[in-house]
Amino acid sequence: MKMTVKALFAGLAIATATLATAPAFAQAAPAPATAPVAGPFSLAPLPYAYDALAPVIDEATMKLHHDKHHQAYVDALNKAVTADPALQGQTLEQLVAKAGTLPTVVRNNAGGHWNHTFYWKTMTAPAKSGAPSGALAAAIEASFGSLDKFKAAFKEAGTKQFGSGWVWLIVGADGKLAITSTPNQDNPLMDVAAVKGLPVLGNDVWEHAYYLTYNNRRGDYLEAWWKVVDWAEVSRRFAAARR
Repeated sequence: MKMTVKALFAGLAIATATLATAPAFAQAAPAPATAPVAGPFSLAPLPYAYDALAPVIDEATMKLHHDKHHQAYVDALNKAVTADPALQGQTLEQLVAKAGTLPTVVRNNAGGHWNHTFYWKTMTAPAKSGAPSGALAAAIEASFGSLDKFKAAFKEAGTKQFGSGWVWLIVGADGKLAITSTPNQDNPLMDVAAVKGLPVLGNDVWEHAYYLTYNNRRGDYLEAWWKVVDWAEVSRRFAAARR
């Protein structure tokens, strides 16, 4: 099986190319400027209305998360890239792939931009969530025993991720599905990832992703989140990763 990062990015429609400090738990990125910072990267609109994921994720959380937190990552990334001639002309994909060789500010903000772009497209309105494709369902059963066992293992990994980070379903180099987690804004595409692979599903377990509704109950958020997973998109990603 030939897997490339390019295959994963196909169809993600990334508008290439940052976390506002609202509650105290969201202090890992700079506050966004009044206007977006000019540069090669930009923040794409959400692919649905702010309230489309309610009641699983409320409108206020979506506005804060997308318009403030994600915008702040884009702004910080643009600022860092425009200040460093060695980084100019590189795609988000290229920056993420060699994150371990880059300044921390670039690693964190390139990861934050990529992860959030991926995350928004992982979700849809509850009525449109659907189910895994036949091929994905079979792969989940082969790797985890059943869809319910997979969801339980995914929730456990997300709950046990210490501090802020992400939990992922990936296709590994062996073509099999695996669950992994990463700290901060790292992801499995990075050269620094402990477990590498092509992400097909990812959930943000930073507190800013769920605190307004779930407070400190990360497990409740992870449980409810399945109602807004866009299984058609996840299935498409899985098929692309296996090609």
